[in-house]
Amino acid sequence: MSVSRPYQPLLLRLLHGLTGLCAIAAIVTAYWTYTTYDNRWGGLPLPRWSAIEGIHGTFGLWTLLLFPVFAIYALRRGQRRLLQPESGRHLQLIGKPVWWYTLHRTANSLMLLALTVALFSGKMMGSTWLPMGELTHVWYTIHLLSWVMLVAALALHLLLSAKIGGTSLLLSIVDWRFRQPDHPRHWWPQIVTQQQTWSWGAIALWFQALTAYKVTEFSILLSLAIAWVLPMFKY
Repeated sequence: MSVSRPYQPLLLRLLHGLTGLCAIAAIVTAYWTYTTYDNRWGGLPLPRWSAIEGIHGTFGLWTLLLFPVFAIYALRRGQRRLLQPESGRHLQLIGKPVWWYTLHRTANSLMLLALTVALFSGKMMGSTWLPMGELTHVWYTIHLLSWVMLVAALALHLLLSAKIGGTSLLLSIVDWRFRQPDHPRHWWPQIVTQQQTWSWGAIALWFQALTAYKVTEFSILLSLAIAWVLPMFKY
């Protein structure tokens, strides 16, 4: 393996790749759904296809299945790739390398937040709203806005990844070679070891030392849990 290419953990590459593919498919089919049933603000002249809403929902469901696992990984083991306590100060150093790295971490964080809002608002929508022409529901409006946020965050994520790491960083996320400690047979023992550190005392201590990052982490995971449970009671 080339020493000049950044190394990405295998589990990160798998979760990032699968979640990313499903999310991008959901983004594309969401736009087609919008042009089919809404199109109040104009759009590409795509053919009207009533089945596209179900296809979009399928990709959204797959994203919702994968994203909680990816979010836990990103928020815990991938924390250094997200906003840090000193990020506000670093954003004032415009043009310097740390400024670009902080912008990249900001884009990564925005991706997590935008995808959380998109998945949550999508689960809150009714399946008959669009076919019946009911376009004024609050959750549908939030879902539309989350699509805009998600597209902007995805564009920033790709552009800033290319800026700070070039082609080598972009290729490292799709490189299937991995180091021995990253072998899948080590994943379960690592999970078991991590679980052994969990206790009610540790959880209580975690809440006692709350930070903005912890609040965001808890909010994202709680929102994903609610997205599964609340739709059962919304009718």
